[in-house]
This record gives sequence, C-alpha cells and structure tokens, in this order.
Amino acid sequence: MQGGDNRRLTHSEKPMIAGPKPIPSPTSLRVSIGTAPVERRDFHFTKSFRIGRVEECEVCITNDYVSRTHVEVVLEKGVWCVRDLNSSNGMFIGDKRVTSAPVTHAITIRLGIYGPEVRLEVEPCLLQEKVPTKIGDPRAPGSETIVAQYVERYFGKEGDSKPVGEHTMYVRQAFAQVQTKQKRKYGKIIAVLVVCALAAGSYALYEHQQLRRQKAMAEDLFYAMKSLDLDIANLEKLVADSHSQQGMEEIRKYRSRHKEMEKNYDQFLSSLHVYNPKMTEQDRLVLRVARIFGECELDMPSDFVAEVNKYIKKWQSSPRLANALSAARQNGYTAKISEEMLAEGLPQQFFYLALQESNFDPYISGPMTRKGIAKGMWQFVPETAMKYGLHLGPLIDLRRPDPADDRHHYDRETKAAARYLKDLYSTDAQASGLLVMACYNWGENQVLPLVRSMPANPRERNFWRLLANHRNKIPQETYDYVFYITSAAVIGENPRLFGFDFDNPLAESESR
Repeated sequence: MQGGDNRRLTHSEKPMIAGPKPIPSPTSLRVSIGTAPVERRDFHFTKSFRIGRVEECEVCITNDYVSRTHVEVVLEKGVWCVRDLNSSNGMFIGDKRVTSAPVTHAITIRLGIYGPEVRLEVEPCLLQEKVPTKIGDPRAPGSETIVAQYVERYFGKEGDSKPVGEHTMYVRQAFAQVQTKQKRKYGKIIAVLVVCALAAGSYALYEHQQLRRQKAMAEDLFYAMKSLDLDIANLEKLVADSHSQQGMEEIRKYRSRHKEMEKNYDQFLSSLHVYNPKMTEQDRLVLRVARIFGECELDMPSDFVAEVNKYIKKWQSSPRLANALSAARQNGYTAKISEEMLAEGLPQQFFYLALQESNFDPYISGPMTRKGIAKGMWQFVPETAMKYGLHLGPLIDLRRPDPADDRHHYDRETKAAARYLKDLYSTDAQASGLLVMACYNWGENQVLPLVRSMPANPRERNFWRLLANHRNKIPQETYDYVFYITSAAVIGENPRLFGFDFDNPLAESESR
C-alpha cells in the first residue's frame, strides 16, 4: 500500500482503548448518635436535613437538652455545614458554643452543654471507574458479549429447547449435578449460620436486658440509701434535742442497715464494671468523690467527668490550692474542720468549701451586700450567723477584723458551718452534696424557691436536676463554685497524681 506504514505493531505499541473518566457519586454524610453498640444509630444523607426533638425532623432525638428543631445540616456547593437554629440550649464543639461549623471530614457536636453527642462524617466518594483495556483483553468491549453467549449456550435456560451436540449436553448435565450438590452443601451451612446468628443475637439481647435491669436495681438501691441518710439525719436532730437513749439505739440500727445497703450497692457496681480496668485513676477519683458527695455513679451526665477535669486544670495552673492548704495545715484548721463535719455525719470533703469561700483566711471580710457583710473563714452573713448562735461584734458594718465577732474565731464558726451544712443536706438538698454547695453559695432566698419546686426525693432533687430545669437562672459564679470545690476534693484524694508536692490533707482524719 503506497504511502502507508507497513510496520507490524509490537505488543507495546498496540493501541489502548480508554474508558470514560471516573465519576464521583453524590457526596454522602453519615450521622451517628450514641456510643454504645446496642444504642448507636446511624443515618445517611445526600441532601440537607434537620436534627431536633420533634418527629418532623429527619433525625429525631428525644432528650430534654435537645430543642424542637435544634440544628440544620445543609449541603452547599459540595460542602456540608451544620448550623444552630437559634436553639435555647445551643450547639457545642468540645466546651465551646458555636453557631455553625463546616463538616470537611468529621466533627462531633453536642446538643446542649449536657445533651447528646452527634458525630457527622463525610463518607468517601464512590468512583464509577472503568479500567483502560488493550485489544484482546477479556475486559475489552465485545468480550463480555462473547462470554455471555457461552454462558447461555451451556448453562442458560433459553437454550434448553434448541438442538445441541453431545458435548454441550454433557456439560449441562455436569453443571446441574454440581449445582445441586452445592445448593445442598451451602444450604446446610447457611442454615447453621442462621441458627448461630439467631442464638448469638438472642443471647446478646438477653445480656443487654439483664444489664439494664441490674443497672436499674443498683440505682434504686442507691437512692434508697440516700433516703435512709435523710431519715438518719432527721432522727439525729430529734435525739440531739431529747437526749433519748432509745433514739440513739435506733440510729445505730439505721446505720447498720445503711452499711449493709452500701455493701450490696458496691457489689452491683462491681458486677456492672462501672470502675473498669481501662478507666484512668484520675477518672476513678472523680467518680469516687461524686459518690462521697451523694451522687450516683450510674445516674450522672455523660460529660460530668470531663467537666470536673477541666476545673482540675484550672487548679493546676495556679498556686492558690497549694498555698491555701499549706495555711490550713500550719494553723490546725484541717483537723478541726474534719472533726466537725464527721460529728454531723457529713463528708469531711466539705473542708474544700471553706477553701473556695476564703482560702482558709479566718479574718477575711466580703463586700457589702443587702444581707450585710460576710465575714470569716466560712463567710457567714449576719442573719445566718445569728441563726446558728454566733455572736456579732460592734464592727458588723465595717470590712475589718473584729475580735469580738465569733465569725473571726474559726473554731466557733466551723461548728456553726457544719450545723448549717447539715440542715441543708437533710432538708432542701435531699442529701445531694453538690446541691448543698449551690445553696450555700447562692443564698437561701434565691435558690431555695427553685430547689423546692422539684419533688422532695433524692432521685429527682439534686444539682443535675437543678441544672436541667433552671440552667438559665443559675449564675455562672454558682456553677463555677460547685465545680471548683468538687475538683479540689478530687485533687485532695491523691495530690501527687495531679502534680502537686503534698499529700492528702484529710488522710490523717480518714485513718481515725
């Protein structure tokens, strides 16, 4: 052929048949709610949606911290973005409240400061890819047609009525026998697997139900113990007034019963693995201190531990804790405060309340308020001081130490403070130590109406219920006050674990 290229094409020179370029599938977003496998729910979206408490929302979460329509997740120009719909509880990333955030890869948001967490994760784009092929490659266009013809000839049903040769007929018979054997073999295997899966699923469901039942029983036992605490505290008041020997005997019986209940509760915790081996020592101490202050480990907000740890870091960044505890130790305040708290049947960890009030300074005076000037280590205002038998000095209206004022005598004021805390603990606070702290800081006339609006039982009246029902009415100062005391008590259990160069200030009193 004239003007043509008579060279034979080598193998490497054979032309390529290129398929179309990969086409990404629509961007998809996975939404995950819950952390435990049995409680986790996953959703997948390719277009905008809403998250909220009402059923009209594409993702419905029935939780008190979740607003009716809380957030909206939109897809704009291929990028997902989550936006707060002016919810009352807000949207948080970590401990920071935000109004919107892009979802470039994956983020976790929290609906309300103590609400549920929602994970948003962009799923990888799927590619509809066709691999380039060479002439003669089985994947080249036309090859699939040829293979299909062979399949139809030897194994298809449409060809059964057509006349075929002896070879084709034998191939079909052999295939039919192999297919029958495989169906029997794999049918048995599948049946066994189905039975095993059903058995495993049933057992897992049974275990989950048993776990939930044991958890509920443990919670009931804990709050029964707290109710018994209240009975003992009120009986102690009556006995203190009457000096009845019979009353003292009843108190001993109640305390014996309380110890038995506490032992059973600890067994429940052990079986439920609440203090599991994977938990850090710091997190264990947080739960232990919360228990000491009258809070149930099984009924706490999911982010309680993280919140306490945040305030621990604040103590670690300041010399205030070490200096105050050094002053308390040198002046003998520690032993006296522990003695008075234990005498009233209170946790001696209320020692840290005086730290938060005054840094253990018995001569400090607060600012003038409508209730007067608070004075002393426990910062009693005049009205409360007189109520608990403290004598006021002539300098009552001056921010100066007054030797004639009992509030500047730490031993007298500590005894009065223990009685005041005991009254709060056994009445309005319903044996919730954290609620006692809030009442002590905020003032009787302001917090008590909110507290008394809640049912009078330990399960439904505690600091967490107060936050859930009245968070917008609680000053940040009171919120900080409770967490500073709680976190200081956690550090005090093992100061060296948190980088402090001293030992547990209450250890000597605990060993008595």
